[in-house]
Amino acid sequence: MSAAARPANISTGPGAPVTTLTVVGGGFAGLVAAVSAAESAAVRSGRTRVHLREAHHTAGGRARTADGPYRTNEGPHALYSRGPLWAWLRRRDLTGPVAAVPVRASLGVRFHRAGELRRLPPMAVLRLGRRPAHEAPVDADFHTWAASLIGERDARYAAHSIGVAVFHHDPGTLSARFVQERLHRVLAMPPEAKYPVGGWGSVVDRLVAHAVRLGVRIDTGSRVSTAELSAAAALGPVIVATSLPAARGLLADDTLVQQSGRTALLDLGLRARRGDAFIVCDLDAPGWVERFTAQDATLAPPGEQLIQAQLPLAPDESRHAGIVRAERLLDLGLPGWRERVTYRSEALAAGRTGALDLPGSTWRERPAIDRGNGVYLAGDQVAAPGLLAEVSFNSALEAVSLALRTPRHHGTNSSRRDTRTRG
Repeated sequence: MSAAARPANISTGPGAPVTTLTVVGGGFAGLVAAVSAAESAAVRSGRTRVHLREAHHTAGGRARTADGPYRTNEGPHALYSRGPLWAWLRRRDLTGPVAAVPVRASLGVRFHRAGELRRLPPMAVLRLGRRPAHEAPVDADFHTWAASLIGERDARYAAHSIGVAVFHHDPGTLSARFVQERLHRVLAMPPEAKYPVGGWGSVVDRLVAHAVRLGVRIDTGSRVSTAELSAAAALGPVIVATSLPAARGLLADDTLVQQSGRTALLDLGLRARRGDAFIVCDLDAPGWVERFTAQDATLAPPGEQLIQAQLPLAPDESRHAGIVRAERLLDLGLPGWRERVTYRSEALAAGRTGALDLPGSTWRERPAIDRGNGVYLAGDQVAAPGLLAEVSFNSALEAVSLALRTPRHHGTNSSRRDTRTRG
C-alpha cells in the first residue's frame, strides 16, 4: 500500500529533465535522507523528485514502536540531546513531547557488582567518564587503556557499564576511542537521554508526515529487487538505507561487512509496585534493565509498568542464557516481578545493534557511503560518526549531499575509501 500520494505537479519548464532520487528503506536513515533531499534546492526547483520505498507495511525500521497497550521499541531507545540528530529534529519541530529522566526516578538507578545492588558505581568509573573521547587512543583496546588509569577491576566495571550503548558482550576489547566517546556521553550530567512520549514511533510518524508535506512519494509494502535498483539508478541517484546485510544482498557486494553485536531482548509488562528500581546496570557483565514508564506512563496500561532489558551475548551464547541473566537482575531490582507479569516478549537482535570499532579502526574504516555509479549507503553501520541513531542520521545527510552534488554515474570504486562524513 502507499503511505502517501504522489507529490503535486512541479513546473520544471518546457523540456526540463526531472531526476528521481530513490531512497530504498524507510527506517530512520531513509526517512532522514528523504526529508533532507526534499528540502534541497534541487527538489524545491523541481529538477529532482524523491521516491522512498519500504518493504514493510509501515515505515520506521528499528525505530518502530509496537501498537497496542504495551508501546515497546526494539530494545531500549533514547535520544541524546547534545547530538546533531536532536538539534535537527528540534529545528523542524519533529521531536514532539519528550520526557527527561525525572529526579525521583533517577534515585532508583542501581548498579549490580560483586553480586549485589549498589546505589552508585565506583567513583573511578565516574572520573573516567569525565575524560573527553579525544584523550582515548584509537589503537588500544578500552580495557588496556582504562586499566592504566583506574586499575583492572574498575576498568572492567567501566567497560561493562557501557553495554547499554555498544550492545557488545565484551566492550573492553573494542577501540578505546570508540568506547570512551559513548561512556563520556552516557555518564554526562545532567543526563543527555530524552524519551519521545509514546515511543520512538511518534517521531517516525512525524518524520513521515513531514516528508509527505515536502512532496516525497512514500510507497510501503514495496520491496526492491536488484534489477529494480539498477533501473532506479538509471533515472537518478539511489540511497540504500537498509540494514547492511540487506544492502549486501541488494548490491551483490560482499565487501559490505561490519562487526555488530548480538543481544537478548526482554520486554515485560508488570503490575506497578512502589520501590521498583528505575534502572539496573550490570557491572559484573554488560546488561541493562530499564523501567520506561518511570518517565512516560503512556507506554503501558494504567497501573502497569513497561520494563525493557537488553543483555549482550557472546558469539556462542544463547538467547536463553541472556534472558536468564536478565531475570537475575530483575530479581534484585524489582522483587516479586514474576507474580506481577501481565505481558512478556523475548527476542534476539543479531547484527541489528549498530557498528563496532575494533582497536586501530574508526568510523572511517566502515563501509563507505559512496558505492560508485550513483549509489550511496546510509545506516548505522556505515562510515559516519555519532552515537547510536546519530550514525544513521549523519550518514543519511552525507548520502544526500553526495547524491545531489555528484554527476550521475561518475562515481568509481576508488572513491569508496575517500568518502568522509561531516559531523
